[in-house]
Amino acid sequence: MVGNTAPQHIHDIKTPEKDYSFLPDKPKTTSVSLNDIINNKMRFEASAFDLEAKAAIYLVKNSKYGYVHLWSENGLIENAFYPGRYKRLYTNKKNGVPFFLPSQITDIYPKATKYLSRKNFEEIAKTTIEPLMLLITRSGTIGKCTISSKATIGKIFSDDVIRLKARGTSDLGFIYTFFKTEIGQKILQSNNYGAVVVHIEPEHLENVVIPNAPEAVKKSIHELIEESYRLRDESNELMDKAESILYEELSLPPIDELKVSYFKNINNIKNFQVCLSKLNARFDGSYHLPIIDAIEVHLKLYARDIKKLKDRTISEKIILPGRFKRVYVDKDNGVPFLGGKQLLELNPYCDKYLSQSLHKERVTEELLLKENSILVTRSGTIGKINIVPQHLENWAANEHILRLFPSDENVAGYIYCWLNSEYGYNLITRNTYGSVVDEIDDDHLGNVSIPLLHNEQKQAEINSLVLYANQLRSEAYAKEQEAIRIMNEEVIGISKN
Repeated sequence: MVGNTAPQHIHDIKTPEKDYSFLPDKPKTTSVSLNDIINNKMRFEASAFDLEAKAAIYLVKNSKYGYVHLWSENGLIENAFYPGRYKRLYTNKKNGVPFFLPSQITDIYPKATKYLSRKNFEEIAKTTIEPLMLLITRSGTIGKCTISSKATIGKIFSDDVIRLKARGTSDLGFIYTFFKTEIGQKILQSNNYGAVVVHIEPEHLENVVIPNAPEAVKKSIHELIEESYRLRDESNELMDKAESILYEELSLPPIDELKVSYFKNINNIKNFQVCLSKLNARFDGSYHLPIIDAIEVHLKLYARDIKKLKDRTISEKIILPGRFKRVYVDKDNGVPFLGGKQLLELNPYCDKYLSQSLHKERVTEELLLKENSILVTRSGTIGKINIVPQHLENWAANEHILRLFPSDENVAGYIYCWLNSEYGYNLITRNTYGSVVDEIDDDHLGNVSIPLLHNEQKQAEINSLVLYANQLRSEAYAKEQEAIRIMNEEVIGISKN
């Protein structure tokens, strides 16, 4: 008998380790004609050609309704342009005109963070957004799009946003929906040969192919998008109404008008003193700004009570997820994974999916989002706030976002309304620390003050308005998703699976 067949001692038997390795995907290949290479500036590297874009162009050209070039004699837009550059003179909120960044066009309710001086107002006025415009970012993250609504009409956006005017009544919603599909995005972000582009000009739209659907199909899609944007506007109006009641009940003036006391007026240099007992082991001046004291003094005068967010009557828990090595998988096997940049979007584009099998415990305990929980960005850009709508429940978000789970739904909307106000923002950001990357943590958020109103009925009204507004946002999302489904399945011809 060859070899030793004696049984091993039980302690010598090694338990086979579970293999968590993943085999790489099969290489994607395609043929590229010499003409394509010549038209793409003699680029020979594979990265210069997007295989998925080539496939997308093929799909549209072979769709059942045929296709047209977006900006052509028979196309769907009559004009596309962006304003010329002008010198931007920035000033404060009180004396300036709100100025919005291209990255904000997909926010459900964009709020200005910069203000332009009125000295060159005539030049600025030419760049305002008009009704019935489709807006598309042309540099940076190209292809982000939205339709002008009450949130953007009359607002100032930079020249990095292309303005499109649709030709037919139903073309606006149809074009928008096409660009919200993966197929539309791939085509918009490439040229006519499938080559990758990092910047687009209006002329680029002359080569963009789009399905040429019958008017009845266009109309059904356009009406869904029209209703989606109507619901968004209604939601924003309800949010404004809730904040207006909050300000009225607490007698809150615009925060710039709040009286702040400084130590001594020396050549317009703002300076202040801090008692040793109030240092709280923080020696950075931004933590002790007099505006914070002014806010807290005002709240003590007009609020029924002041709680901390960590109080169990306010929040069940506040979670700061730990850092971890992420394993991403394909869409069908993963959990959608959001970042702070997407926090304010109604329909965030998700291209990252966490492995359910490898991150199940962490996802369940730390990362999953729940309806009406409050999200706060804690790193980089601090203090962006959102309340989780129903359609984002059971998505996951990264560790740069704090999660506040309200004690119950009777305070969820009110918490959001307070934190989303200028006053709440200042109380959150005063905790900022870090020399390179700004950060806050769960303890900082837990120690933020929240005032309770004398009029409990008004507080309940604020809460109800916010929760109803949040519900409308999910309804708006559902309308847009239905339009996208029709575009994918009935127009482009992509099967459900």
